[in-house]
Amino acid sequence: MGRREEMVERVSALMDNKKQIRNLGVVAHIDHGKTTMTDNLIAGAGMMSEELAGKQLVMDFHEDEQQRGITINAANISIVQTYKDNDYLINIIDTPGHVDFSGDVTRAMRAVDGAIVVVCAVEGSMPQTETVLRQALKEKVRPVLFINKVDRLINELQVTPEEMQKRFVKIIAKFNDSVRKMAPKEFRSEWQVKPEDGTVTFGSAYNNWAISVPYMQKAGITFKDIYDSCKQETQKELAKQIPLHSVMLEMVFNHLPNPEDAQKYRIPTIWRGDAESEVGKAMAECDENGPLAMMVTNVSIDPHAGDVATCRLFSGKIMKGMKLQLVNAVKENTVQQVGLYMGAERINVPNVTAGNIVAVTGLRDAYAGETVASERIESFEAMKHFSEPVITKSIEAKNTSDLPKLVEVLRQVGKEDPMIRIEINEETGEHLISGMGELHLEVIEDRIRKERKLEVETSPPIIVYRETVSKESPVVEGKSPNRHNRFYIIAEPLEDEVYQAMVDGEITERDAKQSKELAKKLVELGMAKDECKKPWAVYNKNLFLDRSKGVQNLNETKDLLVQGFREAMTKGPIAQEKVTKVKIILMDAKLHEDAVHRGPSQTLPAIKRPIYAAMLLGGAMLLEPIQKVFITVPAEQMGSVTKDLQSRRGQILSMDQEEEQIVIGGKAPIAEMFGFAGDIRSATQGKALWSTEYSGYEKLPHDLQPKLTRQIRERKGLKPEPPVAKDFME
Repeated sequence: MGRREEMVERVSALMDNKKQIRNLGVVAHIDHGKTTMTDNLIAGAGMMSEELAGKQLVMDFHEDEQQRGITINAANISIVQTYKDNDYLINIIDTPGHVDFSGDVTRAMRAVDGAIVVVCAVEGSMPQTETVLRQALKEKVRPVLFINKVDRLINELQVTPEEMQKRFVKIIAKFNDSVRKMAPKEFRSEWQVKPEDGTVTFGSAYNNWAISVPYMQKAGITFKDIYDSCKQETQKELAKQIPLHSVMLEMVFNHLPNPEDAQKYRIPTIWRGDAESEVGKAMAECDENGPLAMMVTNVSIDPHAGDVATCRLFSGKIMKGMKLQLVNAVKENTVQQVGLYMGAERINVPNVTAGNIVAVTGLRDAYAGETVASERIESFEAMKHFSEPVITKSIEAKNTSDLPKLVEVLRQVGKEDPMIRIEINEETGEHLISGMGELHLEVIEDRIRKERKLEVETSPPIIVYRETVSKESPVVEGKSPNRHNRFYIIAEPLEDEVYQAMVDGEITERDAKQSKELAKKLVELGMAKDECKKPWAVYNKNLFLDRSKGVQNLNETKDLLVQGFREAMTKGPIAQEKVTKVKIILMDAKLHEDAVHRGPSQTLPAIKRPIYAAMLLGGAMLLEPIQKVFITVPAEQMGSVTKDLQSRRGQILSMDQEEEQIVIGGKAPIAEMFGFAGDIRSATQGKALWSTEYSGYEKLPHDLQPKLTRQIRERKGLKPEPPVAKDFME
């Protein structure tokens, strides 16, 4: 029997023992050593050579990941490890660290219960470290800390033991500060990490060793021994005494929760159904004998098996041939295969039980975020992504005969990566593909060419803008084409607190279904009680309110009005970009008593046109996407860095000294950041370390508004001059 077959047998044997399962994510800033560390855990399970651990990077199995030297897709593996004479099943997800692929981290965090946050001892905590920690805590995933590359700190930076300890204290303090700010209230104290209890581990994943304070006491090794070993280049011997996988797994088994314990507090956060229902109780108890309920966290396309859905199974047991409900798609699919991930491979098993991560084929209509169950249930909460697509390219097949293939490939790409947006511009017939950044789109293009064998041509990148309003509009009357129905509309800016609650995922589109609860939330956020009694819809971070009184037949027309609101928020009046941070208020309405005279063809234009007119009278304007920029640079290079950033309409927000280095914090429009990497390297002779983080939308400077509006409209095949309110008023 081969190693993998033996591992599958051991995994299958442990699947039912919930206390001995750990669902684990490995998260970090780019290049801090996640995949290198995961190698060590895989080698410790006997699934790869210990000599190659940290060098082979088995979880980076895509060709482009190997070429670029970065993790692009979250990768899964199930392994068995022995600790204190007991076997444990660990389902690991190794996640990307580059900001463009942070959507994979969000989806992985829904599937796991615990996370190892890896921080480079040399670079320290970076912006993406805080982002991935926030993503974990938002999903009630418990984090522990691994401080990696300690050998580089000693050998390359030549720090003294005292300086090394100071760096460790600083990294731990920053980690705990983030937990204090972002963890659920009940865990802010309990999830603090401390070296003395073993929730912090130090080591070198590349050289295969690690240490924690409890392990030091057991192994009789001190920090001085480690310091001397790095100096004397005897790290191979060190790896035999304190192998990374042993030390890391002690931390995992002692401090990260099993699914049975985790689901008790995670389910009420990620599922809002009836906790006392049969399925509610089964999920909270991780009951394999209860109704089946799981969530799809990822979809990949296998050329032979079709769609492969990665799912976290919260209750029940899944096996081949089962008929399952796709709750959001309102469809039924039949399970064709059930499998476990072994890195690049997927191995079929007879069944998988609650508390595990499973690969399922046959769910052809599923997408990441879908709720799958044995019966119709309340769907899981949508996963909250912390950034959104901000760069667009048009993409065309080189050969017109490949057009049908391009349409199918783009459909598959959109299914595999929910952070990619695909749309067809009906005016121009263009296929548009939007992503998180330049690298994100570059990777997608490469994969279309190499993996899908399709020659495509793309346009230069286009920035995605948003439309909003700057002030309250007067009341605008909208009339239906037959003049029998009238709606009176106001548009005004959405309150900052309410908008932020939408950004943070505290108010979602689904909340509008519980109108009273949403109204209560809006009052708590500072809105006047009499103004928000009837919130009708939340869409694209916009709010639709009804403030009318005593209008006959309004409830019968409500769904059409909400549809019209959503359509208007999808394409704004000045440049047909999406609308955000706007409050649309229905002040009054006059409706024909006969439903025949207030159908879609009458109601939709009667609501959309006054919304557009009200927005234009409310100072409609463009918002542009902004990036935070963090640059670490030697003091003598500081001037050239700040000059470059300010030449890109950037602002310097902070400047801190860390020894001989200056850490510059700033922000700049994404539109101005093309070519920044090359320019910053040449300006600093390659001595700058830098990273970016998505920072939402801000108002485009007033003097740039007319020019940019014309450019967007011309690109979309519209008249160069934007409309005025009168164009929508009769």
